[in-house]
Amino acid sequence: MKAVMPAVPPPIRQWRKQTGADRWDEMWEGVLHMPPMPNRAHQHFKWALETWLWNHWAQPHGNRVYDEINVASVGGWPDDYRVPDLVLLTPDRFDIDRNEYFEGAPAVVVEIRSPDDESYEKLAFYAKLGVPEVWVIDRDAKTPEVYVLSGGDYTKLTQDKEGWVASPLCGIQMRADPDGRLEIQLAANPQSRRLLP
Repeated sequence: MKAVMPAVPPPIRQWRKQTGADRWDEMWEGVLHMPPMPNRAHQHFKWALETWLWNHWAQPHGNRVYDEINVASVGGWPDDYRVPDLVLLTPDRFDIDRNEYFEGAPAVVVEIRSPDDESYEKLAFYAKLGVPEVWVIDRDAKTPEVYVLSGGDYTKLTQDKEGWVASPLCGIQMRADPDGRLEIQLAANPQSRRLLP
């Protein structure tokens, strides 16, 4: 259910801040978006994916992975930002880190898509920011989609004949498993293959 309020009363914003409910709030060109907190399955999958990325992609290669960080355009904070589930940084992008938010384009943003969320609506913002890749992974089916920025718009990459979709930037392959899990591996290292819940 979507609801639009012309102005959010201060007591509601104060309550959300006190309870931590504002953790996932986003500001879209001055308009406050207040998504619900992710459910337990979403959080568990995100943690498993972040852990795999840290162990196989970030830590061994000098990269970084963060969860739930504010991503703003240059000069856009705090009036225009989004909060992806995960953010992947390569060393050439470490300088966008402002601690409370990232100012500029990470290498990859990951959106774990829940039913009726705004993952796809965020693509225009990420394209404007210049994020080279966006991954959208369905929370329930674990179907991965990889979008690559080309000419100011995203192109969705197709799966190969075995169902893998590859991240050109990260050298990672992903596919949905019949049991509703995400199979993931470094393309050059099948021994890194894991099934995530």
